[in-house]
Amino acid sequence: MLLVVMLCLAHKISDRLCDNNWVENQIRPIALGRSNWLFAGSLRAGKRAAAIMSLVHSARINGHDPYVYLRDVLERLPTQPASRVDELLPHRWRAP
Repeated sequence: MLLVVMLCLAHKISDRLCDNNWVENQIRPIALGRSNWLFAGSLRAGKRAAAIMSLVHSARINGHDPYVYLRDVLERLPTQPASRVDELLPHRWRAP
């Protein structure tokens, strides 16, 4: 956020308008989720939701479609050997 403020100040110095719409759009899911995550039902359910959200976000960061990633992982997980489960992590996963 400090970087955004510094950029805004630099833009104002050069007589340009400062626009932080991009930053606001990037943090909107976090801000909206905060109030929704309070109602996960229980601590255990909250931990499960956090794990799934972490996988979804990691898949996005690594350039995967989260739906395709989760569908493939959930299909392969029951037959995946425990010694090779790290192949299903978003940064190592390869689309079928």
